Amino acid sequence: MFIAVETTPPSFKDFTLVMPAIAVGNVGQLAVDLIVSTLKMSRVGYIHTDCLIPMVGNNPYFTCTEDAEELHTAAEVFTAAEMKLAVLQIRAPIVQTRSKKFRQLMVSWIKSSGFSRTVVLSSSHAYQRDDQQLQGSPLRYLVTPALQKVSGDALKELGWREMERVSPFPGLTDGSTEPRLYIPGGGITKGLFTDSCAEDLSLAVVLVFCSEGDNIPDAFVLVNHLNDWLHLLDNPSQGPNKWKIPASWKLLFGSGIPPALF
Repeated sequence: MFIAVETTPPSFKDFTLVMPAIAVGNVGQLAVDLIVSTLKMSRVGYIHTDCLIPMVGNNPYFTCTEDAEELHTAAEVFTAAEMKLAVLQIRAPIVQTRSKKFRQLMVSWIKSSGFSRTVVLSSSHAYQRDDQQLQGSPLRYLVTPALQKVSGDALKELGWREMERVSPFPGLTDGSTEPRLYIPGGGITKGLFTDSCAEDLSLAVVLVFCSEGDNIPDAFVLVNHLNDWLHLLDNPSQGPNKWKIPASWKLLFGSGIPPALF
């Protein structure tokens, strides 16, 4: 359930929600970090649930010593009210046996909050691509029927490629089997998309094929791709695509190599 930081709960009516899926390389979470840090979004609440592994830490977006002392939790909501934009950042893995419950929680919260559309940032294993997915850009998208009516033409004008359906049995040409949606390494991405279709929610998935490792470049590719659609950095004073890296990324791969080793 959503718990507001202030006494008066915020209104999300007609806001766009951007959230990550816990997927390969944590690309969606890194992209969300860039959005929150660059737009200097305000924390308005958090999601309290037993579906996520409990965790707490210092402020990942601190700009001074006082800010660094703030405590942040596993799932928090940030807003940029003037842009009608809300972001849910998830920093902990989903408990394996509660994945379905978490998806239901998300669908229920999205519906009750009145978001106009939801965008899920995700990723999928590059090494498990189908032959047709090896060609061209590593970026793909999915939209529910409800959002297709509103944004389908805009996405086609951008030249985006929809996520291909693949054969359940690659290499076999059996005409009786229908192609299926397959997102290996995508966590709850497929399930959340399917649930949203069933609930008639306006939801889009934007994902990138990648491999585990240093996924910062993948995060920039994904957030720039999203920016082509949502125009998050259209303000000329911010310059073209100047994403601000949060302070917490300094420790993304731990501390440096001790000089004593050499």
